[in-house]
Amino acid sequence: MEPLNIIYWVKVALGALAGALCVILRINNIFSGVMLCMAVYLVSDKILRQIFIAKVSKPSDVTKTGIGIYIASWVFFWVLLYTIIYPH
Repeated sequence: MEPLNIIYWVKVALGALAGALCVILRINNIFSGVMLCMAVYLVSDKILRQIFIAKVSKPSDVTKTGIGIYIASWVFFWVLLYTIIYPH
C-alpha cells in the first residue's frame, strides 16, 4: 500500500476510536466532543508525521489526507455507539 492510503485508513480507525472515547467518557455535549476529537487528531498527526515524513512529497499531505473521513467516522461512531449504549 502507498503511504497516503495507509494514512487514510489509520485516520478512519482513529476517528472511530475518538467516537468510542466520547462514549466511554460519557461526553454528551458537542464542545467537549470536539475538543477530544481535536486532541486525538493533533496527537495522531504528530505521530504520523514522524513516521511518514520521508515517504510523502509534502509534509502537509500527512495532515490533509483523511481529515474529512476522520471527522465523518468520529461523528458516525459517536452517534451510533451512544445510541446503542444509552437509549432514551
